[in-house]
Amino acid sequence: MARLPVYLQILVDQAEAGVANISSEGLAELAGVNAAKVRKDLSYLGSYGTRGVGYEVDYLVYQIRRELGLDHDWPVVIVGAGNLGQALAGYGGFTDRGFPVAGIVDIDDDKVDTVVGGARVRPLDELPQIVAGRNVSIGVIATPPASAQDAADRLVKAGVTSILNFAPVVLSVPIGITIRKVDLAVELQILSYHEQRRATAQSGGQLHAVPNEPGRGATA
Repeated sequence: MARLPVYLQILVDQAEAGVANISSEGLAELAGVNAAKVRKDLSYLGSYGTRGVGYEVDYLVYQIRRELGLDHDWPVVIVGAGNLGQALAGYGGFTDRGFPVAGIVDIDDDKVDTVVGGARVRPLDELPQIVAGRNVSIGVIATPPASAQDAADRLVKAGVTSILNFAPVVLSVPIGITIRKVDLAVELQILSYHEQRRATAQSGGQLHAVPNEPGRGATA
């Protein structure tokens, strides 16, 4: 699942460049994985390349979009209209990729009724109406850490079943709720680790073997 969106972006770029077919080796090189893994991943979709021809790019795009549920839009609601929430609401890439912003809510009266990314900021108490009115199942938490759990509780109570959390805290949600966390500080710490390893290697220092971390482009 983590690799399919990567394949999709590559394939869309290839289609826009006029590429009609792509080999598993070509896709693997662009995605930073090995060709056997690409072939195995795509076989789960029921897609098998033709020897000497490869995969039909447009059809592969269709298959992956269908598998990811991108054959229709998924409206999202954003909780938190601070700097991060405003940036997310104003990012046109969400709508382009099938995730239009159905609404943005905040508890701050100074932010309520302002317009962010074409959407009017509404009071937090109106979250249930937005979720029900726009059939929202995905919520985004862009609040300060102290408010994140309350935001998650409100989203779940309103009927949201998938949450993307940008707050640097671990949230508690009921079984059956899907949650993904984006912690930019953690990602920077991982990059810092790899930079430190490079610096140590260049200075001739000794490195200890570290198990590979699944889902990361670079391995330790």
